[in-house]
Amino acid sequence: MRTFLVPLLLGCTALAAQAQSLKPGLWEISSSLQSGSGEMEKAMAQMQQQMASMSPEQKKMMQEMMKGQGVALASGGPGGMRMQVCMTKEMLDRNEVATPEGDCKSTYAARVGNTMKMAFTCSKPPSSGEGQVEFVSPQGYKSRMTITSSAAGRSEKMDMDSQGKWLSAECGAVKPIVGQKK
Repeated sequence: MRTFLVPLLLGCTALAAQAQSLKPGLWEISSSLQSGSGEMEKAMAQMQQQMASMSPEQKKMMQEMMKGQGVALASGGPGGMRMQVCMTKEMLDRNEVATPEGDCKSTYAARVGNTMKMAFTCSKPPSSGEGQVEFVSPQGYKSRMTITSSAAGRSEKMDMDSQGKWLSAECGAVKPIVGQKK
C-alpha cells in the first residue's frame, strides 16, 4: 500500500509546488481520496489500523524510517492522510519537489491568477491524472486531481483533494526528499 499511495501523494505535492511563490520549509499536506470501487479507502483504513496496532517501539521505528525518507505520516481520518514534507528553496527553484518514483512526465498550463492546471503520466506505478491547484498564499494551496491508476492488473479511478499548509521555515527531523533529475 505505501509503495503506491505515498509516491502518488508526493507526486501531487510536487505538482502543486511548481509555483515558485511557495515558501520553503516544513509543509503539511492533507489529502483525501475517493475511489469508484472503495478499495483504496479500505486499503488506507487497513494501513491506519496496522499503524495504530503497532507497539510504541515499532511505531517510533517506522516514523524514524519515514522521516529519513523525507515523509512524516499521520492519520487524516477515513479515506485521508496527512504527511509532512520538507521543501527547500533550491528544490522549489528547480521544480524538483517530492518527485514521484518511476518515469513520470508532467505538463503545466500557464498560471492564470492564482490557479494552475496540470496533467501527469507515470509508468511506476502506472498512473495518470489531471487537475488544478489554487494558490491561496505563499503559505498554502488547495488542489483537486482526478487520477487513474493500475494496481494488481485493475484500473482504478479516484478523486484526490489536497491542501498544503506551510508550518515553519525549519524542517526539524524531516529531511528534504531528493527529486529525480529530469
